[in-house]
Amino acid sequence: MAAVCCGLLLSGAVVATVAAAPADHDQAQAQHEERGRGTLVSAEKLYTLTTPQAVAAELGAAGFEDDTVRYGVVAYRLVYRTVDPYGRPTTASGILALPLNREGRLHAVSFAHGTGSHKDDSPSMQRGAFVSAPVIAHAAAGAVGVAPDYLGMGKGPGLHPWMDIGSETTASLDMLRAARAFAPRTGHVLEREVMVTGFSQGASAALGLGRALEAGEDRWFRLGALAPVSGAYDFGGTWLSALLGGRLEPKSRPLAAALRTTGAVCTDWAPSAPVRLYMATGDEQVVTANTEHCQEALHKSGLNASVVDLGAVDYQGSRHLGSNVAATSAIVRWFGELRQR
Repeated sequence: MAAVCCGLLLSGAVVATVAAAPADHDQAQAQHEERGRGTLVSAEKLYTLTTPQAVAAELGAAGFEDDTVRYGVVAYRLVYRTVDPYGRPTTASGILALPLNREGRLHAVSFAHGTGSHKDDSPSMQRGAFVSAPVIAHAAAGAVGVAPDYLGMGKGPGLHPWMDIGSETTASLDMLRAARAFAPRTGHVLEREVMVTGFSQGASAALGLGRALEAGEDRWFRLGALAPVSGAYDFGGTWLSALLGGRLEPKSRPLAAALRTTGAVCTDWAPSAPVRLYMATGDEQVVTANTEHCQEALHKSGLNASVVDLGAVDYQGSRHLGSNVAATSAIVRWFGELRQR
């Protein structure tokens, strides 16, 4: 099973240095336009699941539920311009999944996937797999499923900067921009509000994207709802306290700086959009104290985010992976309810 959590299993070397955030939103937008961030480089049709029954079979083969399937799905791989952790121009890839026979304006759901050990362990590179099923599930329910492969994954050049919130955020936001540029070719327009979710490593990435949208870092997209699943939000408070405290060798300190950023992803902000934090009882890879830490941090900022305990859910012997399967259907339903309001 390639899809794992956030243990130190990397598809490349860790890149811990994060590019400094622009001083204000106007500067951020100017830099985005100057570097061509989000510009579509190429689009390739990957496959078409022509009927809801075909989608249900695809999801079932990956171990996911099919109770929210309403449409067939067509999937594309987009390659687009973005920036690396140092702010230098690069490219990345991701998957765009659209519901068949549903034209017009649609909400996008951005899904950030969990850690993989190889470049191909990414949504646009695998069909009928654990890593791509949530994107297909959201599209089959009537939304536009959007998922970045992350830097260095999929068709992206170089190594993957694991758990680098900054580049996960820019890759996710620029993937949305590329999706918006491509959507009219298929007869669709993306609504302003984006539903954001992610699993494991992707839970922190989802929070990073949510913060960027809430802060107005894009002139079009706005945060509609946020639903991270089984994230490792508190590295410092669990098993890396010695590293984060500077008590290990100096060469490990850049990693410590990156993990401090990861640990702060829930702090000092209170999104105005609805937020639910999903977790599974007895998660063997990410202790549930991580979710409690995030809930408490958001509460201190003035947001009472609810926690959804998915219970004892297993997938191929893993409670952690099971949380992604169980949460997918729950989040598809919740996002659907929010879109109808």
